[in-house]
Amino acid sequence: MYCYPVAPPNESEWSELRSRARSATQRSYAPYSGVRVGAAGLSDNGTVVEGSNIENASYGLTLCAECSLVSDLVRTGGGRLVAISIVAGDHAPISPCGRCRQVLYEHGGAELLLDAGEGLAPKRLAELLPDAFGPEDLPTRKDS
Repeated sequence: MYCYPVAPPNESEWSELRSRARSATQRSYAPYSGVRVGAAGLSDNGTVVEGSNIENASYGLTLCAECSLVSDLVRTGGGRLVAISIVAGDHAPISPCGRCRQVLYEHGGAELLLDAGEGLAPKRLAELLPDAFGPEDLPTRKDS
């Protein structure tokens, strides 16, 4: 189990993550779906990173807000994600897609907390991605 070097976010910190995620929706590029998505995450070193979705006419090349956020995490020095808020343009929480769940697992692990909305308990990523395959599985799953 992942041990937080910082305490899990309190309600004030969740509120800031929500606010920054909502702000990130305004920097989204969503001309095809019209669904703007923003994300803000807290890393284990206390840094807040953000991401916005970036659509593409070739839909498979679309970059989700969560992937954009992970790019920001790596670009700014890395660390592990501790908590994340993901919202759509209506400012309500939105769940990450399957691809993003795997990307978030790589950079936050099973204990990463996902915002469920104001007044609701956050969910652990393990609840959305049970029995995940991660980097720790690679050495033991190779052909003999």
